[in-house]
Amino acid sequence: MMFLFDWFYGILASLGLWQKEAKMLFLGLDNAGKTTLLHMLKYEKDYHAKVDALVYLVDAYDKERFAESKKELDALLSDENLAAVPFLILGNKIDIPYAASEDELRYHLGLTGVTTGKGKVNLKLEVFMCSIVGKMGYGDGFKWVSQYIK
Repeated sequence: MMFLFDWFYGILASLGLWQKEAKMLFLGLDNAGKTTLLHMLKYEKDYHAKVDALVYLVDAYDKERFAESKKELDALLSDENLAAVPFLILGNKIDIPYAASEDELRYHLGLTGVTTGKGKVNLKLEVFMCSIVGKMGYGDGFKWVSQYIK
C-alpha cells in the first residue's frame, strides 16, 4: 500500500503538482482521451464550478471534429467565470499516423499566434501535443499549468 502512495506522489511531483492545491476541469469532445487521462493520473472525476485550471482535450486524429472542438473551446474561452483560469489544451493521439501536427491543431482551433509560448508563466493558454496511451507529452502540459497553481 505504501508503494502505491509513493508512486502517486512521485507522479504528482514529476508533473509539478506536488504540494499544490487546485481544482482542474478536464473538458473535450467525446473520445478525445479525457477518461483515459484521468485513469492514467488516477485523479478523482469531480466537476467543480470553481476551478484553478482547465484542461481541454482534443482528438488530434479526428480532424472532422475540429470545428466542433473549436466551437466548444470558444464558448469556454468567452465564459467570464473562466476569464482568469489558465487553459491547457492537449492535442491527444499523436501516436496515430496522420494525426494533426501542433501547427495544424492551433490553426483549426483559431489559436495561431494566441498562445503563450511554452514556459512563460504570465499568460494563460497553451497547447501541448500528447499521446495519453503512449504516456508522452501531457506531463509537459501539467508542468506548464502547475506554474499557475498556488
